[in-house]
Parts: sequence; C-alpha cells; structure tokens
Amino acid sequence: MTESATPISRTPLFIAQHSERYARQDLVRRYQDLTGANLIVMIDQIFPDNMTFLEELLHPLDSSKPLHLMLASPGGDGETAIRIARSLQARCTDLTILLPDMAKSAATILCLGADKIVFGPGGDLGPVDPQMRYPNGTLASAKELVEAVDEAEKRITANPETYPLFANLLAEVTMIMVEQARYALARSGALVKESLSAATGRTAEDVEALAEALQQPLIEEPTSHSAVIGVEAAKSFGLPAEAADPDSDEWAFIWSLWTRYFNLGAFPVGPVAIYEGDRASQIIRP
Repeated sequence: MTESATPISRTPLFIAQHSERYARQDLVRRYQDLTGANLIVMIDQIFPDNMTFLEELLHPLDSSKPLHLMLASPGGDGETAIRIARSLQARCTDLTILLPDMAKSAATILCLGADKIVFGPGGDLGPVDPQMRYPNGTLASAKELVEAVDEAEKRITANPETYPLFANLLAEVTMIMVEQARYALARSGALVKESLSAATGRTAEDVEALAEALQQPLIEEPTSHSAVIGVEAAKSFGLPAEAADPDSDEWAFIWSLWTRYFNLGAFPVGPVAIYEGDRASQIIRP
C-alpha cells in the first residue's frame, strides 16, 4: 500500500493572484448546494474553437443531476450552438439556462435546446440571426452583411462613381464570407428545429409546432440584430421561459457571480471570455 501524497500548500502570492477565482468558485458551490444542480458559466461568442473550453467544464460533472448554465453571449455560429446544446443535454437529467444579460443570435438557438430558460430582470433573447466573424475577431450580422453588400453592388452598378463610398465595406468582405452568410441564413429554420429537438421530452410534434410558432418572431419579422425578446414574449411563443425571482437566494448567487464577471471585462463590457465551474476555470483575454 503506497503512502498518500502530501497535500500541496499554495504560496501567499499564488493565493492572492487567484483569490477572486476561488471566491467565484465558492459561490458556484454554494449555489449547487442550494439547488442540487450542477452550475457552469459560459460568457463568450459561440464558435467551434470554444468547444474544448466548454467540454473542460462538463467533463467532471455527475450526469445524474440537473445542469444549470449561466449564459451571456452576442452569438456566433448556429451549428456550434447545436453541438453545445446536445453536449449539455448529454450531461444532465434536465437543462436550465440562466440569463443575467443577453443571449443573442446563436446563443438564442442554444437556449431553444434547454428544458427551462430563466430570464433575469435584464435578460433577453434575440432574433435567430447568424453572426459572421471578421479576421480581426469582430462580429457582423449575416442578414445585415448580405443586405449591405447587395445594396453596395446595386448602387455601384447603377453609378460606378459611388464606388469610393463603399470601398471600405467591400475591402473587409470576401465572397466566401458572403456565401457563408447566405448559407447560414438559409439554415436558420433547420437550426431552430435541431435545437428544439435537443430538449428533454419534446416529441416530433412538439418540435414542429414550436418551430412554426418561432418562424415569424425569431427569423422573418426582426429587422435588427439588436431586437429584444423578453420573458413574456418568449412565453407567448411557447418556450419554457420564466422570470427569475430577484429576491430569491438562487438569483442572489447568480447576480453576485455576474457582477464579478462584469467587473473582469466580460461581455457585454469587453472581449474577455469566461468558462467556469466549481472545478475548472478559464479566463480568456485577447
């Protein structure tokens, strides 16, 4: 029988450098003790390179428990959102997504795969409007990108002298980006169905009915990526949405966590991405 390893003690400087991380993880554990659910946090754009960070959070979880995901995101790639929804659902008995702030575009698609969506007082979803990522990392609405390029081409064809007015726009956009944006827009309805299918206990008939109810308000009607879809609207569409009780102990923990991430410069304040649970933590800075 081998002797157990001597516990490793952390140095004072190391503790000081990571004390805020430990404080956040303590809040995660206290929330878990209160609710009996696993809690993880994802604050980031949604693209394929995020999957490993998310899997790091999910890997040690007990899948016989409910899973709560605290989510804030401007959106991104809808195909990745489907992968995330399926991965989350495979690690729990039921999935609740907590919205202290915004979950737009692909993040809205991700929420459609949840068994429950809890809106904080300032939480909202948005249109299912795919986001394209420029080489410099900034995002552009696929719908707005296609419309802007089409309008620029139309005006330049009618009056070639207007080309300098659109030169900056066209210099940033490649034909590959435009075709990817068109494809993403064409896939929006299918992505909604795929995400709805990931939720626990939804029948094929449930998915078809919800997808039909969501087609107009999430895909066809919105004219702006920044359109706001609150809890009452979400409920009226048939989504499993509910308003958080801001006076509850559960929301007190979530809001305390959110303010700490906000202070780190996380979305929507800045470009810092965060993946955190009680046993894993990644703070990704540009």
